[in-house]
Formats: sequence, structure tokens, C-alpha cells
Amino acid sequence: MRHSWPRFARHYVEMVLAMLVGMAVLGLLRGAVGLGLSYERDPELAYLLMAFDMSVGMAVWMRYRGHGWARTLEMCGAMFAPVLPLFPLLWLDVIDGMDLMMIAHVAMLPLMLIVMLWRRDEYATCAD
Repeated sequence: MRHSWPRFARHYVEMVLAMLVGMAVLGLLRGAVGLGLSYERDPELAYLLMAFDMSVGMAVWMRYRGHGWARTLEMCGAMFAPVLPLFPLLWLDVIDGMDLMMIAHVAMLPLMLIVMLWRRDEYATCAD
């Protein structure tokens, strides 16, 4: 067995695309039934629902690609982790709802990369 960095990179891109699909599809469905949320009015709930939507897309794709539940949930955790330090900043009026969304989205990508590097054998190993 050897590590394949192209395989690793492909998995990363697949996860980002799966997140976008989950966010788009579930967000559109929610909006179609009148359950859309405002980042300005309800930033916490809006973020949590968006992270859930992205996690669903990612989980479906990871399970399809044969990853176990433990690794799938670790990766989904990277969608929710950014708000741990950000929600208190929001509540203290240090940041607003749009700042929360921007910072959290930027933080997700390196957090996913950290999870993948931590489990490099899961994401980059190929048979010789």
C-alpha cells in the first residue's frame, strides 16, 4: 500500500462538491416550502441548518464511496466546529451574522483538510 496524493486531493474536491450539492438541494427544498432563514435575523439557526445540509451531502457521498460512519461523522464535524468560537463572538456583538457565515465557511475548508491529514491512510492509500 502507498499514499496517493492525487487520490487524497480528489477526495477533498469530492467532499467540497458534495457539500455544495447538499447545501443547494436541501436549501432550495427548505426555501420552496417557506422555511428559509435570514442570516441577519437568525444567524445561529441559519448556520446550523446550512452545516446540516452540507453534512448530509457529504455523508451521502462518503457512504457511497465506502467510508465508515466514524470517518463520515468526523468529516461532518468539521462543518459544525467553526461555530464553537464564533457563536460567543456573535452574542457579544463582536461579529454579525454575515461575518459568522464568512468566517465559518473559510474555516471549514482547512478543518476538513486537517481531518483528512489526520486520517491520511483513509483518504490517500492505494494498492500498489
